[in-house]
Amino acid sequence: MTESTGKINKNTGLKKWWHMLRPHTLTASFVPVILGTAIALPKSGINIPLFIAMLLASMLIQIATNLFNEYFDFKRGLDTEESIGIGGTIVRDGVRPETVLRLAYILCLTATLIGVYICIESSWWLAVVGCICMMAGYFYSGGPYPIAYTPFGELAAGLFMGVVIILISFFIQTDTITINSILISVPIGLLVGGINMANNIRDLDGDKEKGRQTLPILLGRSRAITVLAGLFVVSYLWIIGLMLFGVESAWLLVVFASLPKAYQATKLFTGKTKSIQLMPAMKATAQMTTMFGFLLSLGLILDYIINL
Repeated sequence: MTESTGKINKNTGLKKWWHMLRPHTLTASFVPVILGTAIALPKSGINIPLFIAMLLASMLIQIATNLFNEYFDFKRGLDTEESIGIGGTIVRDGVRPETVLRLAYILCLTATLIGVYICIESSWWLAVVGCICMMAGYFYSGGPYPIAYTPFGELAAGLFMGVVIILISFFIQTDTITINSILISVPIGLLVGGINMANNIRDLDGDKEKGRQTLPILLGRSRAITVLAGLFVVSYLWIIGLMLFGVESAWLLVVFASLPKAYQATKLFTGKTKSIQLMPAMKATAQMTTMFGFLLSLGLILDYIINL
């Protein structure tokens, strides 16, 4: 959409399919896998095939979740041609709803097949955890009581697409879960939840009109922005705590190179209420999470190399 014309540009060809995958959200899938693998590096090294399999499975589940969201938002009348955001492929770009739903199921099936390989190489208990993650992806926007319509969307996103994915990625490399791996997973869980909150802040007015009860609606826009900024602050303080209590080394402080992006994201939210105005803020939140996750992984890798 352009502010000068007020019209929404229709995507065509390959662009509409790329748009439908919602690539900006994939931070929530690949960053946790990379971090979980980096945590495992000093303990067991890296099994490259398992890393690639986990990365693919996680991204496929994320994309399928996006497609379920696309389909069910359309079915419930939430998406219109005037809707602002990364969704709306069905109403704007002419993709058939049945095609979107079918593709989501195909991606889930593909992720399941990859998961079978991961279980063979690791543990069949992961099949249970993987099924729960896929169910969370479906019921986020599907089923009679979608998670997306409640105040628990941020919690579900942070837990399943943040903490759980990190711990699975660590487990398949090491065959164990450690206190350190849990502690390091916390800030990324917070930030992945923050991506969800940024999306809900942007959509606050429209969601309220449609009867949703998301966390930003319950908090109000101003408080929701404050909570989002608080998630950023706690994430950085958590890293300092890991260093001060000897859980990890000072190399993790490299994450502070992402601090300007966190400040930018918060500033972009401040004083704005229209969805189109908040798109850059949402994008900056996803970018900040990506930078934070990559830098945290880099800090762990540098610490490993220095101590070889």
